Amino acid sequence: MAENNKENFLNEKVIPFFNRISSARHMVALRDGMTAAVPMIIIGSLFMIVGQFPVKGYLDFMTHIFGPNWANVVQYVTNASFNIMGLIAVAGISYSLAKSYRDIDPFSAMIVAIAAFILTIPLQVGKDGGLLIPLKQFDSSGLFTALLVGLFVTDLYVWLMHKNLVFKMPDTVPPAVSNSFAALFPGAISLFVVWLIRIGVEATPMKSIPNVITFFLQDPMSKVTNTLGGALVIELVICILWFFGIHGANAISGIIDPIMYAALAANAAAMKAHQPLPNIITKTFFDNFVHIGGCGATLGFVILMTFVAKDQEMKALGKLSIAPAFFNINEPVIFGVPIVLNYRIIIPFILAPMANIIATYFAMKMGWVAKTIGIYPPWTTPPFLSGILATGHISGGIMQLFNIVMDTIIYYGFFKSMDRAKLKVEQKATD
Repeated sequence: MAENNKENFLNEKVIPFFNRISSARHMVALRDGMTAAVPMIIIGSLFMIVGQFPVKGYLDFMTHIFGPNWANVVQYVTNASFNIMGLIAVAGISYSLAKSYRDIDPFSAMIVAIAAFILTIPLQVGKDGGLLIPLKQFDSSGLFTALLVGLFVTDLYVWLMHKNLVFKMPDTVPPAVSNSFAALFPGAISLFVVWLIRIGVEATPMKSIPNVITFFLQDPMSKVTNTLGGALVIELVICILWFFGIHGANAISGIIDPIMYAALAANAAAMKAHQPLPNIITKTFFDNFVHIGGCGATLGFVILMTFVAKDQEMKALGKLSIAPAFFNINEPVIFGVPIVLNYRIIIPFILAPMANIIATYFAMKMGWVAKTIGIYPPWTTPPFLSGILATGHISGGIMQLFNIVMDTIIYYGFFKSMDRAKLKVEQKATD
């Protein structure tokens, strides 16, 4: 009876509530806007694997054939695709949101949003005195700013358009020209507002809009040490930031990485001196035992999508994502499912890496698994191999396999719920 009441409560109250949220105008715009980046992410992932394939013999062979700069040349495509995720997101979100309103030209709104996004980025002065835009702000590092700008500026632009603050052209003027001039006053006012916000932020210790998140995280994160509790806090912050479209690992890397690398260096020094390794929580601990398949430990989820999904969309995305996932590249899943702002998947997205931390920590503490020895395998090294390299022992690889199985089990129930929901939508569309 109690179980039935619980199920009725979920079906009648909780699920409809989240369904209303997910179908809201702005949530749909966020989903559709970020989905626009998926093809570029998949293309960039494939070229990244080619340029960073973690086998020394392969790298030496490619260097011998194509020269020492070959990897940089290959990854021109990766840079051109991965490094514009924020730019694609702001364009896609703005276009989708503007299109949902009546009598609004979405293309004009998108152009204004792109200009506003670039306006938030602090420019750098080149050697020749010219102004340079840091490309890093166009990638996932600037994604949160892109989400806010895409929504806020577009809504402001639409509101101004509905107030008839437009420059009207004669009816004989072609629509493309008329729409461009109609955007003149709303676009100018929108950019003026963003400009004022930027000036206000620059007058604070944060110095620039992209620094706002890092500024508020810096003090609390700098106090977290390499303990089990600290590792869990770090991972919770990373996952929550990713849920809101912020690259969590990048956002706190400047604060946490020095601590993690120092712990790894201490292990390397202890090993060289033939002393017990002092630290469990290190940089390689996170990269190789926690983020298996990428942040959120999504390899298990991708395996389910590829081999278990009944919904054709999920299965197709799984097949496209499985190869990058084995090299710890999970942007195709993050933005393709999407995981960002997806209430159906946020719980396992947090629980899976948390479980990896706890299981690996106690296995290493009990001496069942070797600690990380100071070697830092490339982050694209596939599981099992990276575990062996990171610990210098096969127990590291076995621990990774255990974590993958555990992650798959954690994701399974939530995956099945999502798969069923998507399958119903697919079947309705074909009826």
